[in-house]
Amino acid sequence: MNRQRFRLASIAATVLVFGYLAVANFVPQAARVASPWWPDQGLRLGLDLRGGIHWVIGVRLDIAEQHELEFLEGRIEEISEDENINLGSTTVESGQLVVTDVPNAGIARLETFAGQNQGVDIASRGPREVRLALTREWRQAVRERGMQQVLEVLRRRIDDPTKGIPESVVTRQGDDRILVQIPGGEIEREQAGRLLEVTGFLEFKIVQGTAQTEELLHGQYPEGLPEGTEIVFERDKETDRVLGAFLVSKKAAVTGDYLDDARVVYDRMNRPVVSFTFNPDGGEIFGELTGANLRERLAILLDDRVYSAPVIQSRISMRGQIEGRFTPQEAADLAVVLRAGSLSVPVEIEEERTVGPALGADSIARGVRASILGLGLILFFVIAYYRVSGVYAGLALLANLLLLVGVMSLFHATLTLPGLAGVVLTVGMAVDANVIIFERIREELRAGKTPRAAIGTGFQKALWTILDANITTLITALVLYEFGTGPIKGFAVTLSIGVVTSVFAALVITRALFSIYPGGRPVESLSI
Repeated sequence: MNRQRFRLASIAATVLVFGYLAVANFVPQAARVASPWWPDQGLRLGLDLRGGIHWVIGVRLDIAEQHELEFLEGRIEEISEDENINLGSTTVESGQLVVTDVPNAGIARLETFAGQNQGVDIASRGPREVRLALTREWRQAVRERGMQQVLEVLRRRIDDPTKGIPESVVTRQGDDRILVQIPGGEIEREQAGRLLEVTGFLEFKIVQGTAQTEELLHGQYPEGLPEGTEIVFERDKETDRVLGAFLVSKKAAVTGDYLDDARVVYDRMNRPVVSFTFNPDGGEIFGELTGANLRERLAILLDDRVYSAPVIQSRISMRGQIEGRFTPQEAADLAVVLRAGSLSVPVEIEEERTVGPALGADSIARGVRASILGLGLILFFVIAYYRVSGVYAGLALLANLLLLVGVMSLFHATLTLPGLAGVVLTVGMAVDANVIIFERIREELRAGKTPRAAIGTGFQKALWTILDANITTLITALVLYEFGTGPIKGFAVTLSIGVVTSVFAALVITRALFSIYPGGRPVESLSI
């Protein structure tokens, strides 16, 4: 008896806890934050229920092809230096790599180069000129690789679990476009806009000269800047005023490609800085660079803009910091950009739509009405058809709804319009297990068993039928979640949780209710 009471108390406590989490969703957000009795967060609403921003982003895949041609240009320059062959001068124009002023020996070497690279064809050949182009297959591969890189970077930036924008959707649309959906208002839109504006190309360069302005820096080199150098600037983030000009090499000694991690930390003055960590290869290169340039300034550039230029005090290998007069949000955004990596090609917003919250509120109201109507009809049927046993099924069904919403609230799951459809579907599916159990109990009663024996046998023999049906549904939901995007995932999440809670409600809660029927007396009759 004590064991049965403990079991009933455990089930009741479980339902009450998740019911508390479910009811908390109906308390206004401001009241929940102000009160110590309610959880601060619960269910999150998707774009179709909450409203937000809808972007279609175009990807400049022609730039990806240009980058590939520039890589080939570098390979030709390396061959010219390594083999001491005059291969002329190279330029990239109109989707081709143009090599001019090529002697006959150089033309033969370029033909060999094209033959050794499956992705390169000789588009045309003339007197002292060779035009190289990417093959159609290789061009398609370059575009596909560029698209996948941009898609992955945007997902890691916008969908970042710590500093990104929760409940966002980033998915491919066609050959050269990406669909981004951001629930919320202007704050989330501005945050995402900042993450798109920065491409994230990080470079470390030794400073060869510095001055307050570009003119003063040019004045230090009356005969012109040294070959292979350029001037970069540190600017005020609000006014864009030049704070300093730096002379650095055009080629970076170390780039962000070697980064392993980047995150926000605070220095001794409690100012936010970005701490970064290199991988072993990057740490070795960075250690050699800093060790050979002690007491020199190291410019840290992001997208050709100097964020800081500290003096190298000692050899640095794996770890370093970027200080740049950041606000906490700016430091967090920069860490996300560095951690996510650089955009290999530019992107631009081609279409922008705003989804208002009024449409979402109407969808929520209709979804709630549909759930209540469906629940009412099911309760009416089971109580009319199965009498007291139908009441038990109705109680289990209500407990199932509390468990479903409570579990989703516990994990801050996102509720979308298809997710609401999943709730309605779960209401219908949940009673299915009870129908199987009740019909099995009726068969055992007709076979002459006592009510108590019929209850035990009915639950035992219905167990595998219920598990088989629900496991197959769960597998389908998991497949939808794995391969679906956006609303499809929302439906899959709701359906998966609903399957688990409905099985628990039917096999555990309903069984517990039958165990106390009718009180502690032997069961002589059964209302079913």
